Amino acid sequence: MCNLILVDRGCISLRFMRAVTPSKLHAAALYFDAYGMFFARKAMQKNRLDENLLQTLDSGRKCLMPYVTAGFPNLDVTAKLLDRLDRAGCPAIEIGIPFSDSIADGPVIQDSFNRALDADFKTDALFDRIAELRPNLNAALIAMVSMSIVRRMGVESFMQRAVACGFDAVIVPDVPVDECQTIESSCANHLLRNILMCAPTSSSQRQQQIATQASGFLYVIATKGITGERSAVNRQLPDMIDQLRGITKVPLIAGFGISTVDHVRDVCKVADGAIVGSAVIRRIGEAIDQKCSDEQITEQVGEYVEELLTGTNWS
Repeated sequence: MCNLILVDRGCISLRFMRAVTPSKLHAAALYFDAYGMFFARKAMQKNRLDENLLQTLDSGRKCLMPYVTAGFPNLDVTAKLLDRLDRAGCPAIEIGIPFSDSIADGPVIQDSFNRALDADFKTDALFDRIAELRPNLNAALIAMVSMSIVRRMGVESFMQRAVACGFDAVIVPDVPVDECQTIESSCANHLLRNILMCAPTSSSQRQQQIATQASGFLYVIATKGITGERSAVNRQLPDMIDQLRGITKVPLIAGFGISTVDHVRDVCKVADGAIVGSAVIRRIGEAIDQKCSDEQITEQVGEYVEELLTGTNWS
């Protein structure tokens, strides 16, 4: 009799076995070599998003995640913005993939989608550009994308392309948590994080379900309604954050309605970071309308984000 190491989906355990013959031991060893090491490697592989968020929080800062619309006004500017925001020190950047009928975006972001689509934006072209940029970027990249685009390309095909070019996570906001098994499974297969969104209007049971399944971070919607700038942070946000911390250990990053350094500072008192989208896109749009050069657009947004980053210091 002896103890035999068995591997089941990446978990190594000792099981007490009777009358294990040399041939059985040999077969078990082959099993471990063929499958155990595969699962062990998968388990040990880390995701850039996880590492960047942890490193930022460990340094005594909270996480700022700016949002840019891919192809607005063109992919050359998108590339310059990603480089500038990365050099500013953002641990992660959201990249919105334009869609004609977005469900949660306000007029500023929807207008940027429309203008990018009018300029003949293509998702494949974005993937190609991200692949070129990825070796020189430290920031984690998160694709925010409608399920219609994912379905059109095919779930497995989309996730495979996304991770191959350098994305670290996806947000598919129009797929509810109880219908995202296919997305979740494909993300797990490709070592992508599937970022879930939790709204203040959701029931406690729904929030618990979302928080329990969260990976990477939990996108906490800080205010009711669609994306867009607000005058102040929702007063109910601290209570919502406290409740979610009792359910999940992933970072809690708040978004929707955050646009000033004071907003960022207030959010970072209770959450692990802030997402700023509409305010960034509005500045890009205004710079375009003022006939600014690509370099001027990039620098104006970079300086704005650097100002926001001053609100993330909390140590």
